Amino acid sequence: MNLLRAATVQFQARPDDKAANLALITDYSGRAAEAGVHLVAFPEMGLLGYWHLRRQTPERLRELAEPLDGPSVTAVREFAVQHGIGIGVGFLEAADDQLFNAYAVCLPDGQVHRHRKLHAFEHEAISSGDRFTVFDTPWGVKAGILICWDNNLIENVRATALLGASVLIAPHQTGGTRSRSPHATKPIPLSLWDNRDADPDAIEAEFRGPNGREWLLRWLPARAHDNGLFVIFSNGVGRDDDEVRTGNAMIIDPYGRIIAETWAARDEMVIADLDLELLPLSTGRRWLKGRRPELYEILIRRFGDERDPRTARFSAEPVRIDPA
Repeated sequence: MNLLRAATVQFQARPDDKAANLALITDYSGRAAEAGVHLVAFPEMGLLGYWHLRRQTPERLRELAEPLDGPSVTAVREFAVQHGIGIGVGFLEAADDQLFNAYAVCLPDGQVHRHRKLHAFEHEAISSGDRFTVFDTPWGVKAGILICWDNNLIENVRATALLGASVLIAPHQTGGTRSRSPHATKPIPLSLWDNRDADPDAIEAEFRGPNGREWLLRWLPARAHDNGLFVIFSNGVGRDDDEVRTGNAMIIDPYGRIIAETWAARDEMVIADLDLELLPLSTGRRWLKGRRPELYEILIRRFGDERDPRTARFSAEPVRIDPA
């Protein structure tokens, strides 16, 4: 198999409305299946909504959470089998008395592969995962999953590639965030989103600008290029509690080239054929063979000033620049 047809969907999840979000996911999945898509990816926490969760009590989060074999993921799995398509969905997982920001890829053969966000910062009651997720697919290619901030730490993508992934599913809720960094993303006025029908150019300019697409292009294509893999980037779009997500759903090839994308200020799906013959001679794949692991002990050394994900994400304290 030389071509894998992939799709990525950006959509605005309804907070806590699993039924409405599931209906949208199955609708888009059905359209993707009709278009001959093998694998479709939806955003981080798409079954439940995202940023509002930080305001909930731990008890409320436990009410909203489901196990991997709960009704929501089971419904997606059944749809995937029935329609012969792989579907990736984000959900709040309850497992072993813990909560996880999780993502399940339901394959048409009935298998379900689950990733737990490695760097969860959304709520103190949500734990971080402790392992990478790479798996075989029915299409003769290995896929991996990294959720949102997982992709911002370059070691995670490199490890996923070294574990054999040629396709990285990268669900997000990003753009328009309140970054502590002075030259990273900043909030987009809610009024621009609310007025999008009357003034579509204003919100589109934000989505394409430094708080959206321009910011993504500083780093996301490099993850694909440097590791020789395809990236399927899915994202929320529109109002997400008190922030505006910028969508920008895109598919990137192993050379870091964007082969399909949208900057529409609405729910949208983009589709692309992944030419798997690009993989063996891609720059990143060849460079992986030139690694010198004996030099990399510093990458796993602890310096004693490491921060947990929540502290690292929200702290205003400057970081030392001379850890060695």
